[in-house]
Amino acid sequence: MISASRLRSSIQNINRASANSVKAFLSRKRLSSTKDLGTSAANSLQNEARSDMKSWIPLTNLELQRITTQSLIHEVAEQQRELAAKVVPWFLKNMPASYFRRIPENIRSQHVKAIAAIHDLMHSDLSLKIETKSNDGSHTITYIASQTKSGILYTQIQGLTCPLNCELSSVQVFSSLDGELALNIFTFQTLNAGKKIATADDMSVVKAYLNDLKAGKFVGQPEAPIYDDSIYSDDAMDFFRQRIRPDYAANCDPRRFLLMRKMYEQVRNNDAAMVQCELISPQSADALAAGGAQNAWITIASANVIPEVLLRLCSAIISSRQLHINRANLDSIDNPESSSPELNGNVTMLRLLVSANKEGIDLNPEGEFMSILRRDLKRAKWLDNETTDLGLHKFPSLGLDRAEVITALCSMIHGPLYKQNSQAYASIKSIIQLINSNPKIIGMAEEIASLFLQRFNPAGSISDEVFAAKYKELYEKIQVLHFDAAEVALTKMLEVVQSVLRTNFFSEDRYALSMRVKPTIMVSNPAAVMPFGVFFIHGRHFNAFHCRFRDIARGGLRIVTPQNSDQFALESSRQFDEAYSLSYAQQLKNKDIPEGGAKGVILVNTPSIEVNKRFFAMRKAVKGFADSMLDLIVKDSITNLVDLYGKEELIYLGPDEQIIPSDIDWITQRAGERGYPIPAAFMSSKKDAGFNHKEFGVTSEGIVVYLDVALRQALHINPKTDNFTIKLTGGPDGDVAGNLIRILFRDYRDTCKVVGIADGFGVAEDPNGLDPDELLRLVAESLPISSYSKDKLSATGVAMSANSDEGAIRRNSMHFRVKSDAFIPAGGRPNTINSDNWHLFLDENKKPSSPLIVEGANIFITADARTKLFENGKVAIVKDSSANKCGVITSSCEVAASMLLSKEEFMSIKQELVQDVLHNLRNLARLEGELLFREYKNYPGQLPQFSERISFAIAKVTDAITDALADVQPEDALFKELLPLIRDNLPKKLADVAGLWLLANKCVEFAALPREPTRS
Repeated sequence: MISASRLRSSIQNINRASANSVKAFLSRKRLSSTKDLGTSAANSLQNEARSDMKSWIPLTNLELQRITTQSLIHEVAEQQRELAAKVVPWFLKNMPASYFRRIPENIRSQHVKAIAAIHDLMHSDLSLKIETKSNDGSHTITYIASQTKSGILYTQIQGLTCPLNCELSSVQVFSSLDGELALNIFTFQTLNAGKKIATADDMSVVKAYLNDLKAGKFVGQPEAPIYDDSIYSDDAMDFFRQRIRPDYAANCDPRRFLLMRKMYEQVRNNDAAMVQCELISPQSADALAAGGAQNAWITIASANVIPEVLLRLCSAIISSRQLHINRANLDSIDNPESSSPELNGNVTMLRLLVSANKEGIDLNPEGEFMSILRRDLKRAKWLDNETTDLGLHKFPSLGLDRAEVITALCSMIHGPLYKQNSQAYASIKSIIQLINSNPKIIGMAEEIASLFLQRFNPAGSISDEVFAAKYKELYEKIQVLHFDAAEVALTKMLEVVQSVLRTNFFSEDRYALSMRVKPTIMVSNPAAVMPFGVFFIHGRHFNAFHCRFRDIARGGLRIVTPQNSDQFALESSRQFDEAYSLSYAQQLKNKDIPEGGAKGVILVNTPSIEVNKRFFAMRKAVKGFADSMLDLIVKDSITNLVDLYGKEELIYLGPDEQIIPSDIDWITQRAGERGYPIPAAFMSSKKDAGFNHKEFGVTSEGIVVYLDVALRQALHINPKTDNFTIKLTGGPDGDVAGNLIRILFRDYRDTCKVVGIADGFGVAEDPNGLDPDELLRLVAESLPISSYSKDKLSATGVAMSANSDEGAIRRNSMHFRVKSDAFIPAGGRPNTINSDNWHLFLDENKKPSSPLIVEGANIFITADARTKLFENGKVAIVKDSSANKCGVITSSCEVAASMLLSKEEFMSIKQELVQDVLHNLRNLARLEGELLFREYKNYPGQLPQFSERISFAIAKVTDAITDALADVQPEDALFKELLPLIRDNLPKKLADVAGLWLLANKCVEFAALPREPTRS
């Protein structure tokens, strides 16, 4: 990059000779040799020199400076005129016609001046960067490079930084015809700024072409688009016009414009991408402008992607294939239909004119080279950085297919390997680095990936016998590596391939890479309860596990977002354990519903993402997870896969941490588009035709009932009449904690004091009780505890943000320190209280800071910590599988309603249904709570043990009944006898509206799906 000082230095050097001549004259006349003379003689010589000078000779430094300045100005002006005489004709001759068509005259003038400034250095590896800001707030960054070598665009994009609160709106890439200059323009638009909209006049050329197309003028021309009234009618074109910029409409070739209009329509209603390649004639203007070599236009339409990310990934893929990008145009087109309240929908159109850098590359769109390139570009936005780094830069011979399989396997096995050697396998990155540490190891990893692809390629899958032989051969090669860490990792990767039952790898339009695997690959302990099924999903910036303990199971989906790379490595090492533990806890808590327990955990690599792009990455991770799961469970999709499982599966999801309403809406809509049976049942807690958990506080309603029972039974406190204190983790803006605050002050306003709250943002403590109205304000405005007004504190209260050291320490220790009658974990990471820190909950006299804990959050306390707290502090703990079961009961009711009612029917009775559901929740919570304490008083043991015993007993009965009724039909006497029980377990209004006949037939229809026998 040339600097301003370097430019000034170049200009100054132009006149160095003339300046030196003036100085030489003066030096001869000055007394440089006066050191050899006496003072008087020196003075005499100086006077003589002055008397010999003419009037035009400068006598002072000031006069010398003035004359030198005038001389320099003259010389520079002359040189600029000479330079302009060379540069301007060259510029007009060598810049492509598209440049003059697209770039305004005032901008072209700036470019000429900049090119003239570096003209003498054109043969150096030089790049000039110009940044300008317009009055409308847009930013333009222009790179002028003295070479057009392959990869220069990718290099520039790598160093490109999006200005704050802006998004890339357009890119224009040009190369001079003689290959001497590259000129690339990146324009950034202010977020949510009003954009100029194309007018009908801007569309005049396209309109004329479209009229000719309708008239049949281009019949017989294969490159001409086929007229389609649904996208090319006047209304459809006006619909599109209102989303595009004037220059896009006015300057784009009309044939290409219609092509991109069609591609826009194909992707705008989903998150897909389309890629089209077109070989251009060597005699075309585009080909001649690119030097006459074989050239092809590549057009990419990609929905809901960050434009600069798409550009970066696509340019990296193209550069790695020995292709040069001669021209490029990027435009971001609005798509309000795919917008959510949090993010604006868009379709990015990227057009690239490419040529081959070496002989032997065939750009024919039907050839193998372009087919692979097209597929890779189509998936570019879903590829993780580790995959592109491995497959494009470190080992290009792998290709992106095998690189993606390798990075997915390394990600999946991190947890099991970490348990064996936490130092050798500290992170996913360390495992990938181990695998590519030498050619022999990466070679074996490549063979493992190839075996995976051979086993699951629908076009020609290898037989079980061939797979077994290849597996054995590879296994034996790995065992003689004499490198223990690599041997263990490669063996585990090979075992994963053997455990895969389904994968969507060869699904043409897949988002992420998903696998349905045998649970034993992740649960190696034979004493552990084995899950029914495990899914693993690997995508851009995320990995995910879904674990379930019954064929028909239900559980939430959560997002984990670590704040730094160390925390990401730790969360990755225990990600499957989190999914396993949560789904097992869910299995225990689902005692009141037909479904077993399940849980999905998405781990987003937030440290690798710019802060302002993390929210976007989280939403994309949810989409990647859900759509890739559907690839493996939707019948139409499975028929196109190699299926080693051979059975239909139904998955039911619900919302958990960091899942927002727009995620729920998208997942449900996508399930319908993909053909999932009863798509409304795929995701619960829908805002309209569902029971939104946060809106109605369903989980918290049950927690408060358990708290009421526990206060009475364990502490002999009547919460209606006796004062009591609580502390809780989780913020007022959260589902569980926020609703807990609301319900506590609704039911126990006069007796309840909240003495401590800690969440991700801060902490507030007050032994006199935090102000109820202030807490309710935070709940109503969905604000974290760090927004608590300090004016509302008593003299001994404190409220701090976790941004300070003291605030973070207080936040992290509040649940240990603050004394209260009851502690309710209503938010927080799993295993927060564990075998290493449980003792902090007790003081020096082994008295607990809270004698009662009601677990509103799942697995906040480990099993061994519960035991220690009971044995050492007699802490009464109401286990999570009891305390927070009401959320999943609500989801099950929602699924039943979606099976029995249309959306319109549901909405017409929703308010009555909500009241019925809340009544049922409180009743079920009180029934179990009272049973729990009754058993606890009559038999030895801890409260959590009785919670598990109740769950086990009900689960065994459920499994037995399920197996016994598997073949029962509606006309059977037994079914008719049992039908009233089904009705009694549904919300009253739902049963009344659905009717017994419909209820019976829907139940049978649901039960008719093939199932494996339940496992004890």
